[in-house]
Amino acid sequence: MAVTDSPAHARLMDGIYRHQRHIYDITRKFYLLGRDRLIDGLAVPEGGTVLELGCGTGRNLALAARRYPDAGFFGLDISRAMLETAHKRMHRERLGGRVRLAEADAAAFDATTIFGRRDFDRVFLSYALSMIPPWQAAIASALDHTAPGGALHIVDFGRQERLPGWFRAALRRWLAAFHVAPRDSLREVLESECEKRGARLSFDSPFRGYAIHAVITLPDSPR
Repeated sequence: MAVTDSPAHARLMDGIYRHQRHIYDITRKFYLLGRDRLIDGLAVPEGGTVLELGCGTGRNLALAARRYPDAGFFGLDISRAMLETAHKRMHRERLGGRVRLAEADAAAFDATTIFGRRDFDRVFLSYALSMIPPWQAAIASALDHTAPGGALHIVDFGRQERLPGWFRAALRRWLAAFHVAPRDSLREVLESECEKRGARLSFDSPFRGYAIHAVITLPDSPR
């Protein structure tokens, strides 16, 4: 399994988003489909905890914090530039007391060291796996930090298998310019993780395969 060169990847992400972060949320709403559906489906238990890996500008965390006012929220990102924008958002929306942010690699982090807690009731990745080189490691790390009986939620680009070939090719060329790569073997990797952990997988490919929405629910007691 590949290992991230974290400093190099952090520099790459900062380079991409140093200026884009200021218009990120305005532009991405047109093609990062399914993010709000993921937030609505988190079904966070009262007093529960939620961790987002690759939290970017904090857009999703802010929406989720308002959607689930009794929960505690945590987010990490490898890009210092994006976290700067996320911190400003939390301050502006008066969520700083409920949302904690940290700079870390989603594929290799220790939540106990960063946040003072080992696991979370809900963990989610929203269009992050397609930008994380060792994305399989990020999935394993996310599940390692999901509490027994909790769930990992993922939304990202899909295979676009039910869309015209020309559209799929053009989309992938455009995404590649931003170092984004749909993970075509994602379902197989998730199924393998579920088998190892005795977990359940729900997997959907909405918008004619443009996106994927997956939920892994862990058993109440670890194997």
